[in-house]
Amino acid sequence: MIRILALALAAATATAAWSQELIDKGFVHGWNLMVDPALGNGCLIQTVYQDLSIVRLGYDASGNRGYFTVYNKAWGEIEDGKSYPVTFDLDGEKFEATAIGAKQGKVRGATVFFTDREFVHAIAQRKVMTVYGVDGQQVMAIDLKGTAKALEYARECQKEQG
Repeated sequence: MIRILALALAAATATAAWSQELIDKGFVHGWNLMVDPALGNGCLIQTVYQDLSIVRLGYDASGNRGYFTVYNKAWGEIEDGKSYPVTFDLDGEKFEATAIGAKQGKVRGATVFFTDREFVHAIAQRKVMTVYGVDGQQVMAIDLKGTAKALEYARECQKEQG
């Protein structure tokens, strides 16, 4: 079953989100726990995979929403601030969304903002997330081991941020 994620995206907000340094809060269950001042001191978890892909899952406290970001060379020619259709497959359940293009150094990425808190729980309870780009190409498959525990730390971190 395909669920459509309702998204309200502003390109200016998305590109500003990567202009400030993240604050490291430690390493939990295979993920770095961090705070992003550019997103209202929103807490996030981040990990780097062997192919140098970067994955972030966190809170945008200034926008009262969550987000998921994937930086990966397989995205191709994504432009900062531009909207792109993407698909996430969580153990066979598909979620379609609109992502905003971003760039981290030389690697391009895409961010999906969402207000449905159940989406975070869906990610945490699954084993593998496969991300597909604009043309249906597989960008990456993510092992979600440790994600549920790391997200517990991110929730606690966010409570502490007020």
